Amino acid sequence: MTESAKRAVETVLIDGSSLTISALDAVYLHPLSAALSADAWGAVDRSRARVVAIAEKGDPVYGVNTGFGNLCRKRVGSDDLDRLQYNLIRSHAVGVGPEAPAAVVRWMLLFKIVALAKGYSGVQRSTIQCLCDMLAHDILPVIPNQGSLGASGDLAPLAHMVLPLIGDGRVRVSGEKLNAVDAFKNAGIEPVTLGAKEGLALINGTQFMSAYGAAILVRAKRALKQADIIASMSLEALRGSIQPFDARLHEVRPHPGAIETAANFRALLRDSEVLASHADCDKVQDPYSLRCIPQVHGAIRDVVRHAIEVVEREINAVTDNPVIFEDGTAISGGNFHGESIAFALDYLAIALCELASISERRIYLLLSGHDGLPLLLMQDTGLNSGFMLPQYTAAALVSEAKILASPASVDSIPTSLGQEDHVSMGATSATKAWRTMNSVETVLAIEQMCAAQGMDYRAPLKAGVGPQTALETIRERITHTEEDRLFGEDIEVSHELLQSCAVLRRVENVAGKLA
Repeated sequence: MTESAKRAVETVLIDGSSLTISALDAVYLHPLSAALSADAWGAVDRSRARVVAIAEKGDPVYGVNTGFGNLCRKRVGSDDLDRLQYNLIRSHAVGVGPEAPAAVVRWMLLFKIVALAKGYSGVQRSTIQCLCDMLAHDILPVIPNQGSLGASGDLAPLAHMVLPLIGDGRVRVSGEKLNAVDAFKNAGIEPVTLGAKEGLALINGTQFMSAYGAAILVRAKRALKQADIIASMSLEALRGSIQPFDARLHEVRPHPGAIETAANFRALLRDSEVLASHADCDKVQDPYSLRCIPQVHGAIRDVVRHAIEVVEREINAVTDNPVIFEDGTAISGGNFHGESIAFALDYLAIALCELASISERRIYLLLSGHDGLPLLLMQDTGLNSGFMLPQYTAAALVSEAKILASPASVDSIPTSLGQEDHVSMGATSATKAWRTMNSVETVLAIEQMCAAQGMDYRAPLKAGVGPQTALETIRERITHTEEDRLFGEDIEVSHELLQSCAVLRRVENVAGKLA
């Protein structure tokens, strides 16, 4: 399914506290709109009134009537408060590099609306409504991936995101790039007139790294289920043992992810004729890439679970600065600092790398002639190279993932002449975790096509309900082969099957919902 796939626009009700990864899963890759509850609009109005009162009183409050960063001691006159906000956005839109994908940009807009709607940022109704209108019309700002340090929030990416609000910047509409002012005119949207503090509220926050994190987690949850299905196919092709998935084994070492993974395999492998055919063989145990699937896939599940907790807290939080409280107090703190997200996404990248790594080892095992399979998964090799080269691709992707697994969050470069002297690098954690997720999906796609080829050699015996259904679904798109062909095209088709969750849906219909 492509990002341009058409379907009805989903509406997300913003109440400031209940956005979840599961809810986001339902709208991933699709246009959406946001609607604020009456309580949220009331909180917005009250917060704006407090900022207006602060501006009228004239006492120095960071970002309301002062400069920014190292310039925080510079007072700005009341006649220039609006211009201060415009200058802030324009000066901070300095991102470079490739564009953030549409799915991430949509969620950046959504998460910014959620944060502002909590009523601690002091923005006008019209500003939030403009963001809602952009989302509803799927007007997606062009946001470069590089330039955020993840410390004063995602300043550069968010500045690019909100440039259209003031009549600047470029956007994409239905994939076409055009000037924001033209897109607004076509949609009947008016740019906003920013008031005191609004520019700062718009670009302070962690919405860039959080949107990436949420999108990666949606994909990771799907990939983990599919990794279990694909690994069960490899297990059947390699005539592996079901004993390592015995519930008793995992009850005595009760990591939740391992327990869930083992339960998935027991459901997937139900009624397997292949398993029954070698139940009394003299093989004592399988290689680790089969025997330790619950421990490895399970550990990754536990990392994903932790990352979901962190990201869900963040996307429902106030990440602005200063924060304006109900009594009118403006506290300048560090809620925009991305350390929590940076740590979680670096940890997630390590776990995702391992998912690709163990998958590649199973690919290698499938090609090695293990337990009666033909060498390189083809009968006539020599004249044919068989599935040798897809494993090369998997190995290359895993090697790159290992490099990307090096944490960005251990680095820090001082900025703003020392005022911002410790930064999280969380945006880098986010974008490299995204690249890792891309590689994971491709490696799994390669294992999927290789496992299907291997399973064919176990016919006429039927595999368990899960892997057998997966094989039948894959064979509708990718045929068995005994001759070399353009395996790159098969990888693309296998990848499409993975991204669309076509195999997953059919397998869950027969095996039940997977953890």
